[in-house]
Amino acid sequence: MEDIEIARSAKLKNVMEITNKLNIPESEVEPIGKYKAKISLNYLENLKNKKEGKLILVTAINPTPLGEGKTTTSIGLADGLNAINKNAILALREPSLGPVFGIKGGATGGGHSQVAPMEDINLHFTGDIHAITSANNLLSAIIDNHIFQGNELGFEKITWKRCVDLNDRALRTVEIGLSGEKNMTPREDHFDITVASEIMAIFCLATSIKDLKRRLGNIIVGYNKQGNPIYCHDLNAEGSLTVLLKDALNPNIVQTLENNPAIIHGGPFANIAHGCNSVLATKMAMKLGDYTVTEAGFGADLGAEKFLDIKCRQMGISPDAVVIVATLRALKYHGGVAKDEVNNENEEALKEGINNLLKHVENIKKYGLNPIVAINKFTVDTEKEIEILQNELEGKVEFSLLENWAKGGIGAKDLAEKVVRICEKPKNFKPIYELNLSLEEKIEKVAKEIYGAKNVVYSEEAKLDIEQIRNLAKNMPVCIAKTQYSFSDDPKNLLCKNPFDIHISSVELKNGSEFVVVKTGKIMTMPGLPKNPAAENIDIDENGNIVGIF
Repeated sequence: MEDIEIARSAKLKNVMEITNKLNIPESEVEPIGKYKAKISLNYLENLKNKKEGKLILVTAINPTPLGEGKTTTSIGLADGLNAINKNAILALREPSLGPVFGIKGGATGGGHSQVAPMEDINLHFTGDIHAITSANNLLSAIIDNHIFQGNELGFEKITWKRCVDLNDRALRTVEIGLSGEKNMTPREDHFDITVASEIMAIFCLATSIKDLKRRLGNIIVGYNKQGNPIYCHDLNAEGSLTVLLKDALNPNIVQTLENNPAIIHGGPFANIAHGCNSVLATKMAMKLGDYTVTEAGFGADLGAEKFLDIKCRQMGISPDAVVIVATLRALKYHGGVAKDEVNNENEEALKEGINNLLKHVENIKKYGLNPIVAINKFTVDTEKEIEILQNELEGKVEFSLLENWAKGGIGAKDLAEKVVRICEKPKNFKPIYELNLSLEEKIEKVAKEIYGAKNVVYSEEAKLDIEQIRNLAKNMPVCIAKTQYSFSDDPKNLLCKNPFDIHISSVELKNGSEFVVVKTGKIMTMPGLPKNPAAENIDIDENGNIVGIF
């Protein structure tokens, strides 16, 4: 049975039953249909003196085309914790339409570990991402109108880009202003996918409406002839942008197929942004539950690093346990086996691929945190392969086999019980770099300590970028944009056995987000569609049922 059919056959509860279970007053809940709702930020203020529960971060090895099931694990773990009578809440990211209609698919889990309503969450959901797109493009319109009306601020260079929440490579570089109107100057412009927009990052890091407006006002949108930055607040635009985002800032609540609460809010990519759900959603979940299960995008070298070095640092929190997800198939792929051969037993490739997993384990320990490895079990996995993995991990890290895709929460009870024990262990969290280091030193710390690179090599453009923003970016963390498939910046270098360098192509200050984006290799902030996009298989039948979403 396909994921969408499993989700559709589940017996969902009215969302008010889910919020009542959490003792949220009805006056603080805004239902959107039967199964979705927004929770008022006012309610979070009411919880400020309530003790926060334990935080569990779910991350993974470097992803492969096979899929490792990180979101499925997060959902299964939350259901598993509830199955052993723990009060657990999910805090996840919202899916982007880009992957849904592209190649990766949706982000609502799989099998019997899903959040629902699956179709709604993967499509328009509550409109948050549309609001972010509108706010982003309103700022673009205001910038171009300001220039059209006389350019009082003296724009010489515009750095702000438009955005759309779709994969569309044709929009990476465009020419605008071609109408021929008087005072209309044609210029080159660019589009990002919405989940790479600085407004998405700001949305997910803001702690209140006031903080959101402050951050929006601090966005650098361009530079004048003297090389001085021009800010969003110079255009008096932050108020109107905040108005567009005010309702979206209230976290969304839905449920798992087992009727456990899930707060899903915000969704920046981790390969080109910081890859975590909103600070507000995480705070709310930690106040409402004894255990909060959250995830960070892609592998631990991207999502977990940014979760720990950016989000945790800002929030003043750290995970009590870190789950690193892998599959035997993916480990063999990282060991050099072709995609169509991973279901075959291959002891040598498995042992080679385990090195990828062990590097992620080592990295999490560098932060002073306690990891556990979760293996999504497939029917093709052999007892011999499982034994090899257990032997390789013994004495290095705890280990759990998962069967929640097929069995739901009870298939994750072993992981849940082990995570509860890990949450009671002492931790000594410390970010991988200090904020008072130079930009180059911070980049080098991540590249060498987390990726395992030998050197960091800067393009001439990147060197100029750093000099322009150096004084403005003091004491800010770095958000490195890198391929998710490898520790290196080469997506084809899976083994990383030979010494490699990290190549920095450009550097950009995201002043509203309060971090510096460092682009490596050939990373792009607007993906393209594959030869056979998922959009070709998505349809609606004569009964109004959506088909083809995965």
